[in-house]
Amino acid sequence: MEVQAATAALGALAHQGRLEVFRLLVRAGPDGLPAGEIARATGSLPNTLSTNLNILAAAGLVSSRRDGRSIIYTAGYGAMRELLAFLMEDCCAGAPEICGALGPVARTACAAEPTPC
Repeated sequence: MEVQAATAALGALAHQGRLEVFRLLVRAGPDGLPAGEIARATGSLPNTLSTNLNILAAAGLVSSRRDGRSIIYTAGYGAMRELLAFLMEDCCAGAPEICGALGPVARTACAAEPTPC
């Protein structure tokens, strides 16, 4: 992940409402959630939710698909993994003890990916 993409992702997540939406979508899994359900779960107004989803999508952290009359949103797991790997790569390079318990978790998650982190 490039610094510019990491900055965009971190900027998108640096807002309480967007972070709440992103975490909700991560928990929802690959099936995702329709916008109405996201709004109810987060207490977001439709225009605020739309703005937050657009910002997360621009950073690659959320994607959407049409399912009949609904738009289903899912977390961008690839972008999330890339961001986590980017944040961890310099920290643990040659000194995994610095990252404590996160080092093995990151290596395990990255090893399971078709494209290594």
